[in-house]
Amino acid sequence: MKRTTRTTVLTVGALIAALGLPAGAAQADGTTPRIDLRVLVVSDGGPATDAIAAELAAAGTPFTKVDLTQAGRPVIDSGFLADTVAGRPRAKFQAVVLPNDNPFAAGSAEMTALASYEQTYAIPQVDAYTYARPEAGLQYPVYGGYSGSLDGVQAAVTAAGQAGPFGYLDGAVPFEDNDPAVGESYAYLSTPAAGADFTSYVDAPIPGSSTRGSLVGEYKHDGRRELVVTFVYNQYQQQFRLLARGIVEWMTGGVHLGASRNYFAVHVDDVFAADDRWNTTLNCTPGDVDCTDPSATPDPIRMTPADVDHATAWQTSKGFTLDLAYNGAGSVDQRADNGGVDLLADRLIANKAKFRWINHTYTHAFLGCVQNTTVVPWKCATNIDGSTRWVSRTEISDEIAGNRVFGQSAGLPLDTSELVTGEHSGLKVLPQQPVDNPNLALALTDNQIAWTGSDNSRDPGPRQVGSATTVPRYPMNVFYNAGHAAEQVDEYNWIYTSRAQGGSGICEDNPATTTCLAAPLNNTTGYTDHIVPLETKIALGHVLSNDPKPHFIHQSNLAEDRIAYPVLDGVLDGYAALFAADTPVVNLRMKDIGTELRRRAAWSAALQSGQVTAYRIGGVVTVQAPAGVAVTATLPTGSTLTGAAFGTAYAGGVSGWTSSAGTPLTLTLPATAAAPAGRASGTVKIKAKVKVRIPKPAPRTRVPAAVAKQVPHTAHN
Repeated sequence: MKRTTRTTVLTVGALIAALGLPAGAAQADGTTPRIDLRVLVVSDGGPATDAIAAELAAAGTPFTKVDLTQAGRPVIDSGFLADTVAGRPRAKFQAVVLPNDNPFAAGSAEMTALASYEQTYAIPQVDAYTYARPEAGLQYPVYGGYSGSLDGVQAAVTAAGQAGPFGYLDGAVPFEDNDPAVGESYAYLSTPAAGADFTSYVDAPIPGSSTRGSLVGEYKHDGRRELVVTFVYNQYQQQFRLLARGIVEWMTGGVHLGASRNYFAVHVDDVFAADDRWNTTLNCTPGDVDCTDPSATPDPIRMTPADVDHATAWQTSKGFTLDLAYNGAGSVDQRADNGGVDLLADRLIANKAKFRWINHTYTHAFLGCVQNTTVVPWKCATNIDGSTRWVSRTEISDEIAGNRVFGQSAGLPLDTSELVTGEHSGLKVLPQQPVDNPNLALALTDNQIAWTGSDNSRDPGPRQVGSATTVPRYPMNVFYNAGHAAEQVDEYNWIYTSRAQGGSGICEDNPATTTCLAAPLNNTTGYTDHIVPLETKIALGHVLSNDPKPHFIHQSNLAEDRIAYPVLDGVLDGYAALFAADTPVVNLRMKDIGTELRRRAAWSAALQSGQVTAYRIGGVVTVQAPAGVAVTATLPTGSTLTGAAFGTAYAGGVSGWTSSAGTPLTLTLPATAAAPAGRASGTVKIKAKVKVRIPKPAPRTRVPAAVAKQVPHTAHN
């Protein structure tokens, strides 16, 4: 016989009395508690809680991490979780993340304290990765469910998930399968336990059955709410990256400090100029300083007017804008050699308003040390006294200013504060030049440069160089010296195969940073079958990681076979298939990316030093940060700051930055968001027999090894 569960609606005061909770945390006097905007992450050292912590850190959402494996960790008790401030009850955390539904020993006082805290203040709990069992609202998998790998499985957001915390997704949640020989995921698929108030948000088909089992769902019980996640993941896997936003929005009710968006920008270097071509016989690039074969003859790759037409049409079809980093001397030389004719420049200039433009220096000269190219690899030339010979301040300035004049004369819509030097030169480059050219900072300041590009593979963090802040750029493994797919594959095989396979052996000599291919790629199919999917995955991974750093390719990749487009299409089309229309790719120009990174660095420093205070009392959020530090927050649509609309719309809410004068900022939530998630009208629903149930620990679950496998990547500048 089915058991009928009787429920009773109690006021908050009656609930507190029935549960015997401490009076200091009660709302018996009708006082609305203060909820601090901070998340408690309780970790057992596993990848799931670490992934959620990484998501919070990247967004700039404050959290406190308690590692259960560490001796001397704080004890989680009522005093750790709550207190009273100025006579008002305070919950110190707006959400709790646990490694599973109960990571403590049976009868744990810490779990009791957490359960009481969650009931008292309507605090949600995320079970980062737990076994499917009745204590988590699910049947054991042995009863018609499944335990095992989900590699390559297509999971989906349910109707409840799309109407709730995962509405920013279009529906599909594909699980990665990067290597058939390696297990990359493990999950428990099951259906709700009898009588459980369980709502599945993400599910997948149960193998051998027509039933679907829950992967992510909400379990309501005993005046508490848990988000039950029954698959393991790490912070790099696409399935987690797709769901991370929804996990955070669920546990915070869409009210939290920090923000997350999906960014993609592509810089195309060397526009107007030509790029030297890889020689498949010599296995080097004639024209490059390291290609010294006397038979080497440069064979340049340069865009045509038809390539410009293709680029503009492609941009229109994708709703995306490329950033063209240009070298004016390329066009000047072309006209000098062709009776004043440069059809490419004419077409680019005629379409100048359709692109964004970046100063890439006039001739693309190397602006670091003076290079001694009589040896391979090159080294820095030295003065008589043994000191390094540097390219001068005047030479660097001339490269910057000359290209600016060219661009302005052509009417290019420049932002003169932006610069990318040729090969990111002037900045340090290991091993030959371990420090910046000291003249670079002076020349950047002379020319009022605020933002200069750097190579993320060498210099991953923004830093100050004179008046400029560096903007790290991701190199795409679409080579600068390849106009045809076959050239790209040939060079790829040279770099990523062993000497025994006919390669250079670079991958053998550098096993810590480079992975050798099992076998050379097929010259005809290798680009489409291996390189494009791999580069698409890497770039899309950046997009899904709230990472605004731009990617860069070269004008050669838009010419001839136009080999960049399959990768760019893979990123943008793949993204469009996964996300709803209210969650578009954010496509920023370089100075805006630099501003975002600078704000994040300042915000992170303020959080780490404990200089930010934020809390919610009912429908009002108060934030105080140091003067001059911009504040970032995500709030429900309709939220206001001093009467004006806050933020801009994204993923079903609003988010943005607002300046701080060091005094409290007051943000008002819309009436629909005035009460914390999970509590309506000051009441909660509990079972008639009031009891705090402490679940048994989850059975030991299999956690696969980290699956963010090393992938081949090299930087060409």
